[in-house]
Amino acid sequence: MNIRHASAAARPHLTIGRVARAAGVAIDTIRYYEREGLLPEPERRLSGYRDYTPDAIAQLRFIRRAKELGFTLEEIRELLALSADRERGVRGVKQRAETRLAEIERRIRELKRVQRGLKNLIDACPGHGAPERCPILTALSHEET
Repeated sequence: MNIRHASAAARPHLTIGRVARAAGVAIDTIRYYEREGLLPEPERRLSGYRDYTPDAIAQLRFIRRAKELGFTLEEIRELLALSADRERGVRGVKQRAETRLAEIERRIRELKRVQRGLKNLIDACPGHGAPERCPILTALSHEET
């Protein structure tokens, strides 16, 4: 645990609540990211409270945006490491983004297939009558659809 010393007095004092609001995340999320090693543990004030720098806000925003793009926490950890690699970082980030895009496109194709199948079942269902004649229930009851 790092304790803030007098030499750090010139830097901004940001509480966990202030950082959370500025980054658009919950306080528990910040603590979780610290435990997971995605966010460095901040220095502590003499009172024991966390003392963050503005860099924490930028890193949390990075993590939040990466999650919005569908990256897993493990992939975000890799992206953070690559962002510090001055020689190979950009190439690695691009490769991971291409991999993520391919996965998203695969999932979209699968969701569209499911959408078409569900639409066909809805169109075939009269919406009345005996349950055993409902194509939706029949499709859900059988192994293969």
